[in-house]
Amino acid sequence: MNKKIFDILPPKPPTTFREERPKPPLEKNISSPLFVKKKWYQVIFVLFIFILAGIFCYFTLSKAEIEIWPESDFSTFKTKITGDATVEETDPALWVKSGVIPVKIFEAEKTITEEFPSSGKILKEKKAEGIIRVYNNYSTSPQVLVATTRFVSADGKLFRSIEKVTIPGGKYEEGKFVPGYLDIKVRAAEPGVEYNIGPTTFSIPGFAGTALYTKFYGKSFVSMKGGEIKEVPQVTQKDLDQTKEILTKKAKEECEATLKDKISSDASLFTLLKEALETRILETTPLAQAGQDLEKFTFQVKAQSKALVFKPKDIENFAIDFISSQIPPEKRVLVESLKTNYSSENIDFSPGKITLSLEMTAKIFSDIDEISLKKGLAGKSLTETNIFLKNLPQITKAEVRLWPFWVKKIPEDLRKIEIKLNLD
Repeated sequence: MNKKIFDILPPKPPTTFREERPKPPLEKNISSPLFVKKKWYQVIFVLFIFILAGIFCYFTLSKAEIEIWPESDFSTFKTKITGDATVEETDPALWVKSGVIPVKIFEAEKTITEEFPSSGKILKEKKAEGIIRVYNNYSTSPQVLVATTRFVSADGKLFRSIEKVTIPGGKYEEGKFVPGYLDIKVRAAEPGVEYNIGPTTFSIPGFAGTALYTKFYGKSFVSMKGGEIKEVPQVTQKDLDQTKEILTKKAKEECEATLKDKISSDASLFTLLKEALETRILETTPLAQAGQDLEKFTFQVKAQSKALVFKPKDIENFAIDFISSQIPPEKRVLVESLKTNYSSENIDFSPGKITLSLEMTAKIFSDIDEISLKKGLAGKSLTETNIFLKNLPQITKAEVRLWPFWVKKIPEDLRKIEIKLNLD
């Protein structure tokens, strides 16, 4: 019988059982020389890191901030300047030498035309007028009638001829007498609508008692017209005077408003003094006459406004340069404190010139040479710095702040020294 070979033998069951317990940790022997040596190395390493960090902060992060109150005082200056429309806007420093600044001329015109009611009343009387045909049935000879010859209508209304006329004589035609005639213009003796009579016959009272009375007569073929008596409106001189006053005031106001809008709409900002605005009335035209029978009448007024204006910035630039020219070279002007007050003294619109009285107030302070100051402070201790700053006459007060807190000297690097001027 062949034997089988097994490459893996089955495990045999243990004959005895033993529980394995974890080994207790080995206790450190802090008294061993190796452990003590290792601990000192760690302390030295940490101290070294702190020292390096301190050196790094000292040379890279340290800085000094010095706040200085320079000697200062408010001063007032006065001068006169001339605004000239012919001066160009060039270097303001040249204005101080000449005492002249540029100004600009603005102009505007306004024409106002309005209708007003007439306040006058008048009793208007008109006489009726018309045409009558005057007949000569008396003879072949012509008959002269003087102007204002009377003609009486059938109902007793009196009319008069307007001009001298000659009535032609009659003529015979086929043995029959044909009267001569002439159409003439007549006017009623009295005004009124009662003379607006219709067609009728007229006698000539001047021929009464003679043979001519019945042979000379007149006839009208259309009605007389125009006779009336009524109250009508009339333009008075008072109407014209009051209208002129009203429109003159209105034209000035509207013309000045137009000019001010024109100035304010300009790209640059200008200052307009009340005295530097002139308004003139160019034309006053009444389109009616006093005594004219009109219910309404028209009046027209034309005004012109002219103004001299200047830029406040030019005044400010002039003031700064002027004050700078009046103070010692070691002094400076605090621009933010500048206040100006000006008023006009003389204005001439024709050439475009205005004289201003200028008053300027500003804070003047001692100039601080920051570079020289930094060089003088570099490397000094806090005590030395305070003594140094206290002995400078142009400084009234100073505060020194060092950073970080352990820094006790002003850095040598001038870039790490910050100077702040307190001019409040």
